[in-house]
Amino acid sequence: MTPYAVNKKAQFDYELLEKYEAGLVLSGAEVKSIRNGHISLKGSFVNFYNNQAFLVNAHVAKYKFASNQKNYEPEHNRQLLLKDKEINYLRGKLQVVGLTIVPISLYNKGRHIKLEIAVARGKKKYDKRESIKKRELDREIGKKMKIVN
Repeated sequence: MTPYAVNKKAQFDYELLEKYEAGLVLSGAEVKSIRNGHISLKGSFVNFYNNQAFLVNAHVAKYKFASNQKNYEPEHNRQLLLKDKEINYLRGKLQVVGLTIVPISLYNKGRHIKLEIAVARGKKKYDKRESIKKRELDREIGKKMKIVN
C-alpha cells in the first residue's frame, strides 16, 4: 500500500469516528497523474447524488502527456465505488447534525486505487489545542528516549 496522498488537515480538524475503503471511477490519464503524485485531498469531502457517492473538490492535475484532455476539469466530482448498504448507512450518518464524511488517504491496493474515507465530527478549538499539546509532548518524550539510549 503506497500512499499517493494523505489529508493531514482532516485528521487535525476532525475527530474520525468510522473508516471505510472505497474505489474510485477514474480515467486512464487521471490514474497516471495520481501515480505521479499530482493529487490533493485538501478541502475535499464526500457528497451523495442520486443514490451514489461522489468525491467533491479533490484536485487531480492534468496529465501532461495525455493528448485528448482539451476540456479537463481537475476538480470535477469523482464517483466512489461502495456497496448499496454502505451508501445508505453513510447517507444516514450525513443527516446527523455535526457529522461529515471526509477523505483520509488515497493509496493503491494491488493494481487498484483506493480511497479511505471517514465519518467525522468537527473538533472544537480547545480540542485542537489539546492535540497540539499531545503531539509536542510525544515529540519531547521521543527526544528524551533518544538521549537515554
